[in-house]
Amino acid sequence: MRANPETVVGIVAKPRPESGQQALGELIGWLEGRGVAYVLDPEAAKMAHRPDAPVAEREDLPKQVTLVVVLGGDGTLLSVARHSTGGDVPILGVNLGALGFLTEISTDEMLPALELCLSGKATTQHRTVLDASLNRAGKLIASFPCLNDAVLNKSAMARIIEIRVEVGGAWLTDMRADGLIVATATGSTAYNLSAGGPILTPKLDGIVLSPLCPHTLTMRPIVLDGLEPVDITLLRGSEEVFLTADGQSGSPVRQGDTVRIQRSPHGVPLVLSSHRSYFALLREKLGWGTRYP
Repeated sequence: MRANPETVVGIVAKPRPESGQQALGELIGWLEGRGVAYVLDPEAAKMAHRPDAPVAEREDLPKQVTLVVVLGGDGTLLSVARHSTGGDVPILGVNLGALGFLTEISTDEMLPALELCLSGKATTQHRTVLDASLNRAGKLIASFPCLNDAVLNKSAMARIIEIRVEVGGAWLTDMRADGLIVATATGSTAYNLSAGGPILTPKLDGIVLSPLCPHTLTMRPIVLDGLEPVDITLLRGSEEVFLTADGQSGSPVRQGDTVRIQRSPHGVPLVLSSHRSYFALLREKLGWGTRYP
């Protein structure tokens, strides 16, 4: 079966030993056998030893393709997702990493899942993206899309920071803590989960605020509806405070700066596994129900 001539598959790969190279080779061979055009990111081109193949940087790839296949872990997928907001290019994540909440397709499922994508029968789910903007003295300093989370925290040697949190213009609280995580439902199983925050199912249109080591023990995570912006103002802190988006990009924050985090009008479509539900994914990745000797 030949694919639609307008179909172009982007391939992103994290450098891996034999497992990654084998999956990449199978993927390219499968596409070529069906006459499907593809574009490689630089890492995939190196791994595949295809110097003559079309190559595009990750930030440009979503503009040139109709589907992106990510071979790697959740971090690799996040590096693609932040360049995919504003478009409607689905991402198929093939898990070659250690956990794989976002890259939920196994290598055994890769080609059947790709077949479903090319035939228009794959199930995709639009995941909420947050826009995090850093404002200083009324001026926009930087902005970042966040599929997982935006985190304001101190560096390892900095003192505890004091922040003011407002939701939709209403004062929520002032807190002294190591920092604050603002996570999407997608990101609730990432840093938020490690910090003691709740798991939100991906269909929930909400965000969760999880304090990091708060000075007041009654300060607990709170789930918001996600409709109103969250403003975080640094009231007191050293020069070593940082805003981080998805653990991959960010900017230093100064005393008096305000970080506004709000839902983006654009989401990121992820291709879902056809063989397991989200709850099955949780059981598998978190080991729920597993008996140990």
